[in-house]
Amino acid sequence: MRKGFTLIELLIVIMVIAILIGIALPRFRGMQDEASTTKAAAELRTLQTAVESWYIHRNPHVYPTAGATWETALTTATPQIIGAVLIDPFNGTTQYGYALSGDGRYYVIWSVGPNGSGTLTISNTGVVGGADANDIFVSNGTSGTGGF
Repeated sequence: MRKGFTLIELLIVIMVIAILIGIALPRFRGMQDEASTTKAAAELRTLQTAVESWYIHRNPHVYPTAGATWETALTTATPQIIGAVLIDPFNGTTQYGYALSGDGRYYVIWSVGPNGSGTLTISNTGVVGGADANDIFVSNGTSGTGGF
């Protein structure tokens, strides 16, 4: 009797390991998306609180101006409202989206979500527009799909 493994036995072990990896990888990706969704939802709630704090401390009461650097107003306010600009975990390079209604009464803050795209709007009646099931957002207006 020889000691050791045959080539067939080694191939079978390698195939079993490959099958297990194939099963585990999609589940791991799903867990990453779920973690990013949870992180985005928590950060959006933080930003919503920061925007409301900005509103309360302004005279007259106004929300931050919408634009590419809207979070900068929150980081440079006195007293400081948030310590740093928060980055959307689904694109990793830009801050969360922010839109203000035409009359300045309503706002929506959003993450692009797992599909990585989307721009939301908010009407003068507080209705969020442009949202799909993948968008994650908070608003002081009426909620649609995807809101928290």
